[in-house]
Amino acid sequence: MHRVSTGMITGLVFVCVAFLTVSTSGQTPGGNPEAKKTKNPVASTPASITAGQATYQKYCKFCHGDDAKGDGSMAPKDTHPPNLIDNVWDRGASDGEIFAVLQDGAGPKFDMKGYKGKMPDQDLWNVINYLRSIGSQAKSR
Repeated sequence: MHRVSTGMITGLVFVCVAFLTVSTSGQTPGGNPEAKKTKNPVASTPASITAGQATYQKYCKFCHGDDAKGDGSMAPKDTHPPNLIDNVWDRGASDGEIFAVLQDGAGPKFDMKGYKGKMPDQDLWNVINYLRSIGSQAKSR
């Protein structure tokens, strides 16, 4: 029979708490200072915006709506997808912070699951470029 020391249990608990803190910090309200430093490596070209629009239509519009206003008809019950073209970004407004949410999901309840491993990073950056393009159009109207 193997004995587990209190130190081993304490260490394991510390590692688990540290992992959860790091893995969810990018997706919870308040922004993510580390993600904020990440720059968008994909230029906002017409091709990127068009690709981002196609990806948005395929994966995002069901919850966030055709115009990204947070009014999608298929959002899970009792969830409130955010408006993605307004000036309010509870989880951070930089491209890097938005990327972190798209990649890891939106905590703390994770009503929105992340796309890490399900979608190439390039597609996520294209979606950000698309959202920026329609956000600026909405503000200029």
